Amino acid sequence: MSKYRTHNCNELRKENDGQNIILSGWINKKRDHGNLLFIDLRDNYGVTQCVIDKENSNFEKLEKLQLETVIKVEGKVIKRANDSINSEINTGEIELIIKNFQILGKCKELPLPVFSDQEYAEEIRLKYRFLDLRRKKIHENIILRSKVISFIRSEMNKLGFLEFQTPILTSSSPEGARDFLVPSRLNPGKFYALPQAPQQFKQLVMVSGFDKYFQIAPCFRDEDARADRSPGEFYQLDLEMSFVDQEDVFFLIVFLL
Repeated sequence: MSKYRTHNCNELRKENDGQNIILSGWINKKRDHGNLLFIDLRDNYGVTQCVIDKENSNFEKLEKLQLETVIKVEGKVIKRANDSINSEINTGEIELIIKNFQILGKCKELPLPVFSDQEYAEEIRLKYRFLDLRRKKIHENIILRSKVISFIRSEMNKLGFLEFQTPILTSSSPEGARDFLVPSRLNPGKFYALPQAPQQFKQLVMVSGFDKYFQIAPCFRDEDARADRSPGEFYQLDLEMSFVDQEDVFFLIVFLL
């Protein structure tokens, strides 16, 4: 058992009623009702509502903490009354009565609230990207990306494909955009290029006798941003097969979709 948590913030259910547990996470929201302070504690997995009574010596300390402060809380799980169940979160049938807490990471006032769905200017979001990635919608998008890549890898392995990583520093091979160039330290005045796609390398793999190749490949192109990609770089499923025709490739892509 970790000293920082016995459960994550998406794990507790009414079956845990009466248990003493430890949670760690970020203060997502606070609601001060005078005699009671409610704290929504968030981690990568979800949110748990925590409650502390004014008679607890830690009440004023928690009351003064900024949102997004990282804390560890120890307490007892209790079932909520039927009329106070929050069906919007998985832990909505319970709450944690805080006995003790510890600050793991202090936080100052934020330039943008994490719990808000309000849209902010792109320059603010990029400057404070670590905060932007904490926001629910963006956080879930990053998790979805990981799941999609894991699914692709799993399916490609089932189909007999081998995953290779091709070089990032290479010679220039003009395609549909300008290359990004990297100066060579050992050869002043000469440059490497970042690959726009692993086209030449994957063809070398086929010539070398490997039958099926794939890669979640980074592609670098010196072009303007598009709606579906960042300026300069994006990732794509890149694959190559030997002894096939166009219909075989079409069939494979349809199968994956």
